[in-house]
Amino acid sequence: MKTKLKMIYWKGEKFWVGKLVEHPEIMTQGETLQELEENMKDAYMLMTMEDVPEKHKVKQLSLAV
Repeated sequence: MKTKLKMIYWKGEKFWVGKLVEHPEIMTQGETLQELEENMKDAYMLMTMEDVPEKHKVKQLSLAV
């Protein structure tokens, strides 16, 4: 399944920076615009857990914050 999303992006001092319109919490950077796009695809997959296999395990963690 293909998902089409809109990415807002700009050139910072050192890197291209972008975030997804539909998921503004997903933000990343890249040295080139192409690297930014690749990093954004990876970040989207990680944040939406679309790359998690059907057979997976879940473990509860306790974090001191």
